[in-house]
Amino acid sequence: MMGDSYKALCSDFYINQKLAVKMDLPRSRETVLEFFERVRKQFPMMNQFRRYREELALESPQSDAPHRWLAVRSNNIRSGAVNPPSTTEGYALHTHVLETAPFFLSVSPLDIDYVELLFGFDLASGGNHDAIVADAILAGSPLRSALELQGASVVECQPVIGVSFGQRNEYEIHVEVKTRGQQPQIRGDGEPGAEPISIYLTLRRMGAVSDLKELTKIFTQLSNTGEELVEKRVVPTLLMPIREAIASSGNT
Repeated sequence: MMGDSYKALCSDFYINQKLAVKMDLPRSRETVLEFFERVRKQFPMMNQFRRYREELALESPQSDAPHRWLAVRSNNIRSGAVNPPSTTEGYALHTHVLETAPFFLSVSPLDIDYVELLFGFDLASGGNHDAIVADAILAGSPLRSALELQGASVVECQPVIGVSFGQRNEYEIHVEVKTRGQQPQIRGDGEPGAEPISIYLTLRRMGAVSDLKELTKIFTQLSNTGEELVEKRVVPTLLMPIREAIASSGNT
């Protein structure tokens, strides 16, 4: 079900990854450019190099499908795929980064802080985001009932919950709903557009590894668990109710 079918349910669907390390990564010109060139050979459309205040980035054009990006900061390497047609294409950049980044950027197994995988869903919506989310997932709950006051409107509703598990609690999973202000976002064509309500499922494996080859195995574990949670939990209990609440409110 992952891929095109999820894009049909939301404005944007994306899969992001983060490899966090404990010591600062090398930021020399040659080191980073050699790494980016290696990635560009695998993904030729990623040919736009950008330098920001705290990161160096390589990305494909925004119009590319999927839009891919890669960013190197002082203590992490992040990558993302926006609107991939399948999870296989969505994961391709991430696995390539895990296989190559440690060697180009001198990352050792002991240096690994955590590996993170995020599934993100944006739902375009105008109106009061917080009220929409509260109506969609908290209606009739004890929490919502605690503040049901006549004439009152919801101004804050961004639920987040996290759990840890494993023999050493080395795995973490977080689910978050992110609302935004009511000011319209200006689209690329200069016309106002609705800011999205976002739903994030974040999976994380904490701690060092014994061998760098474990990184891709960890990624597979996270992606398999993530796909199951998205299909059985996130879509039916969060995405669909919020999507329906947006439609009912007339703020699509």
